[in-house]
Amino acid sequence: MRLGIFAKTFAGTDPATVLAASRAAGFAAVQYNMACSGLASMPDALSAQDVAAVADASAAQGVAIAAVSGTYNMIHPDPSVRAKGLARLEILLRNAQPMGTAMVTLCTGSRDPDDQWRHHPDNVSPAAWADLLAEMGKACALAEPLGIKLGIEPELANVVDGAARARALIDTLQSPALAIVLDPANLFEVASLPAQRDLLARAVDLLADRTLMAHAKDRDGAGGFATAGKGVVDFPYFLGRLRAVGFDGDLVTHGLAAEEAPGVAHYLSGVLAGS
Repeated sequence: MRLGIFAKTFAGTDPATVLAASRAAGFAAVQYNMACSGLASMPDALSAQDVAAVADASAAQGVAIAAVSGTYNMIHPDPSVRAKGLARLEILLRNAQPMGTAMVTLCTGSRDPDDQWRHHPDNVSPAAWADLLAEMGKACALAEPLGIKLGIEPELANVVDGAARARALIDTLQSPALAIVLDPANLFEVASLPAQRDLLARAVDLLADRTLMAHAKDRDGAGGFATAGKGVVDFPYFLGRLRAVGFDGDLVTHGLAAEEAPGVAHYLSGVLAGS
């Protein structure tokens, strides 16, 4: 597995600065965000210079672009907001390969109109699921001819709130573009160690054929998020299960401060060496 980090962990508005900091902290790859180029995360346009700057920095620093963030609220209650997000996603999809990646990561979304990462009770409604199928179908139609994977992540606050819903989405749409980004800390809030391991094992096994990236953030004992290695997530077990099903993709950490990055790289490298 290749060790990566969210590029936004580091300050900077040009890719050379951000990727140099990533490499110096001990990471071989990043999940890139266009904010690291001084642009909106979901820009309305990308120039040839913007795209080349990312690819050139990746080559110069020896840091791979594991994915580019293309998150927008795919089940926003306002269809016009979804339409704007899809148009911006298409821009990233068309420029992903020139930037050096074959994956754009998504957010399956929430009915919350102000925060795509915040739970809303209507996320479990048939209407929300229907909207997700329609929106994700449009995204797949854009991604498939370009050979780009769409990385979706089961998250408790989103419409795809666990492994079962992710599997249902994959099986319903039957698109080769759909891929999984699996983050153990997004599968539970508070769980005993046996319950956590059971949940992680079932998620890994259920999604093994589509899991192309893993994330590494942690949970504290009260259910809040924490820096990888500082909480209760059983990373040796999680990474061992991933390795057992043949996963050899990128392990990308996030939810940490820049000054914590070298320590997290050391910790995760140690876990990988022993898994």
